[in-house]
Amino acid sequence: MGGFLQPIFFAVGESQKVVEQGISTLDTAVSWQQAIDRAVGALGYELVDAERSAGGLLRVYIDRFPGRAYDTGAGDAITVEDCERVTRQLQYALEVDGVDYARLEVSSPGLDRPLRKPADWDRFAGSQVELTLRVPFQGRKHWRGVLQLRDAGWRLVLPPPTGKVAPEASQALDFDLSEVREARLVPQLDFKGRRARPAA
Repeated sequence: MGGFLQPIFFAVGESQKVVEQGISTLDTAVSWQQAIDRAVGALGYELVDAERSAGGLLRVYIDRFPGRAYDTGAGDAITVEDCERVTRQLQYALEVDGVDYARLEVSSPGLDRPLRKPADWDRFAGSQVELTLRVPFQGRKHWRGVLQLRDAGWRLVLPPPTGKVAPEASQALDFDLSEVREARLVPQLDFKGRRARPAA
């Protein structure tokens, strides 16, 4: 994961609309998301998320795959050069696929990276996660703890109640992914290194 307090991003302006033989742009939810996914994956990056606003803004969040070598620099942190590279590829790919947009932003996911795909949950098992349930449990939807895989589903190991430090005082919340509305990593500041990193 990256070591930035805020996501870094690279933005470009208006696109050129492609219309060929009288066929208008492919402006469906499936087409623009597939076009972005293909373009990002072709360069060896992970598509974390993509958003499209009513004003024509396309916001794309990318990440590096851990352990993979990139010619834009060492480490697992997304760089400005990564964002620039993906932006250029997306400009070309979106024009070819006929996806219309007013503005394109390519960004790192930030330290509070969302967990969207099943692979995200596998990758960040053992990390601190903040999740929002679809339906309240014990009167609350928001929970924070250490993510663990269990035999059938997932477990969030909760911090012990205030004033109790014994391991047996910790409680756990068992859940399935279908019960989760949103989940994000919990950032943790590392003042010695003067950088931030995901909590683990």
